[in-house]
Amino acid sequence: MAPPGVPPLPGHAPTRIGVAEWLRTPRPAADPGVWRLGHRERPPEELDRVPGRQLFTGAFIAYLCGWLLWSLLWNGYLQGWWIFVTDWWLLPMLWLVPDSWQAPASPRFDLYVAATYLWYAVVLTLFAVGFGRVGNWRDVWLRYGVPLWPLFVLVPGVWRDMPRTVTWLAWVSNVYYLLFGLAVLAAVARVGTWPAVRRRLGTADPAEPVTEPTAADPVEWPELRDAGLTEAAGTLADATRRGLLGDVDYARIRRAWQGVRTRPERLAAFTEAVRTRGAAACAHPSGLRDLPVRTATHDLATAQVLIGAVADHPRNPYVRRTTGVALEPALLGTSLLAVGPAGSGKTTRLVRPVVESLCLQALANRAAVVAVASHGTALGPDEAFDVVVSVGRPESTHDLDLYGGTDDPDEAARILAEALVGDLVADSRRAATALAQLIGPFRAAYRRFPAVPELRELLAGTPEALDALRAAVAGDPAQLRELDARQRQDRRGDDTAVLLAERIAFLDRPAFASFFHTVRTEGERPQFSLRAVEHPLRVRVDLPERGHAEASRIVSRLLLAQFAEAALGRRDRSLFACLVLDDATYTVTGESVRAVRRLRSVNAGVVLALRGLEDVPEALRGPLLGAVGCRMAFAGIAPWDGGRFAETWGTEWVQTRDVTNRQIISDEPLTKALHFVRRVVTGKAATAEAVTVREVERERWSASDLAHAVPAGHAVLSLTHVRGEHTPPLLVDLRS
Repeated sequence: MAPPGVPPLPGHAPTRIGVAEWLRTPRPAADPGVWRLGHRERPPEELDRVPGRQLFTGAFIAYLCGWLLWSLLWNGYLQGWWIFVTDWWLLPMLWLVPDSWQAPASPRFDLYVAATYLWYAVVLTLFAVGFGRVGNWRDVWLRYGVPLWPLFVLVPGVWRDMPRTVTWLAWVSNVYYLLFGLAVLAAVARVGTWPAVRRRLGTADPAEPVTEPTAADPVEWPELRDAGLTEAAGTLADATRRGLLGDVDYARIRRAWQGVRTRPERLAAFTEAVRTRGAAACAHPSGLRDLPVRTATHDLATAQVLIGAVADHPRNPYVRRTTGVALEPALLGTSLLAVGPAGSGKTTRLVRPVVESLCLQALANRAAVVAVASHGTALGPDEAFDVVVSVGRPESTHDLDLYGGTDDPDEAARILAEALVGDLVADSRRAATALAQLIGPFRAAYRRFPAVPELRELLAGTPEALDALRAAVAGDPAQLRELDARQRQDRRGDDTAVLLAERIAFLDRPAFASFFHTVRTEGERPQFSLRAVEHPLRVRVDLPERGHAEASRIVSRLLLAQFAEAALGRRDRSLFACLVLDDATYTVTGESVRAVRRLRSVNAGVVLALRGLEDVPEALRGPLLGAVGCRMAFAGIAPWDGGRFAETWGTEWVQTRDVTNRQIISDEPLTKALHFVRRVVTGKAATAEAVTVREVERERWSASDLAHAVPAGHAVLSLTHVRGEHTPPLLVDLRS
């Protein structure tokens, strides 16, 4: 249940267009992390922009000049200035109109008046164009959307003095207003996708002809048509147009078709599934076709999830400003490390959207996700997951396999040693050896691995437990040698078994008594193993509540170690596998850092969220930042953590301009007047500038900037693609 004051979650994803329009929206190729749906490239550099004050001042002065010139002409103050001819500016019109029309008694006098006012309109147009160019009115319109209505008041006396014989011009004006209003309405309808709304509401004319789709129209499934599956393509196209096929269905069927192309023997089954089930073909094992709740914006065609927008900030490259920022498996495959204090938005603005996206891709049979968080963290409702493992809680649907589903005692010992003491010792091989000397004989004797209480007794050297195990393997010399070696090591003062026994005791608590069983009886909960990441599963692991902090960290390290082993040992690596740790405090070990480096080659990755790098051993902070390809520093991180990020992101060469201004002081009256006009127009005094341009090496983001200059709700993010492409650190607004 959400805490008081928190609004309820929306019941669906924020969508604005139908599936057909969504499929037809262009997705141009772009740099890593760019939200490609409807993306438009920005110019590489910012154009020179006139300051707003200077732009408006120049436009207003140009308007005043045009108004003054028109007033002088209209009121006759410029008569006789041009070869002593009255109203010289009317000469071109008088040359075209016969003299007989100019007499008031002439039957063509009305035409003469109409021609006169038409000539006024021509002159006004010339004035508007000329003074509009001088005053940069076009830039005012493009930048601020200000209509050029002041041009109509350049003629303060025209409409007042207009004779009744030309009242038809008022009708022309009304027609102009009507056409202008229709143009605005058409533009608004185009931007607001009114035709799509009309179709969505079902008010479109059913007899309206439908435009024939082109061969490349994704709604028509051209890949299937090119392969000769016309019937299947027609079935899916009809479901798409009728709104029966969703974005998850599209991604799932596309995934199935890719499998058919690599394994042609699946073609018959694929065709039959599409023919009989339509949009529900090739369904996820759960039978679900969508999540019960979506809180982020997703594009299943590119497997992207929108997490924010690049801030319009001078520190960001101009070409990336205001563009959307999205994550996808090709980026998460290099692993992601997010560092930020509590309340900075790591869970709500990063972890939950990523988990939600991976769950959608799992429903499309494209990914497997294991999300790990403390109990009560809002990563999604239980219905959004196939498996919910609540450690130590009775409502858990599954128990957790302590040994990761392996049958190899050495592998089980290595994983368990990493979980128990990986945060305390730099090399856990001695601990793994001690565990293997006990786990191996136990499995050989009982055909199973020891449960937590049994393992604790063996590690503590309880005589009864060791004697019983020795008696059980009495006929196996190899296992007896293992026990003898363990007994010899037990006599040493630096034996790691003591430390292992102390750590395993955190799991040997009454709250977990029925959770790590290795002997399964009828009616008990099934066990979940990380080996299942070979299937498109959605798994959520809820760690114990407060009071079992150390047990939670052991389980987190156990899951990380098991995930690395399972991902590296998969046979089918076409499925993206991802482990998301909402709180990776004291989870990172030397072995896990080495494993993270290898995950990108097997189509897998991890997402690690930390409150601070202080939660990672000092010797591993640098290697961890180097092992992950995506790094994210949230607002409010400590300066020493910012220093680590700054060192990792390195420096860049930038061009600096040192400008020295010296005010020009003149004693001449004319020069003083010109300087005064310049101050009024530009807002600056007349100065002489000396500019020095230098190339300097500067940190992309300094420790101080990361600690104090990142606004709330923002983060600095750098991304790396599995192909090796990368982006510089960008300031991202996560609230957009």
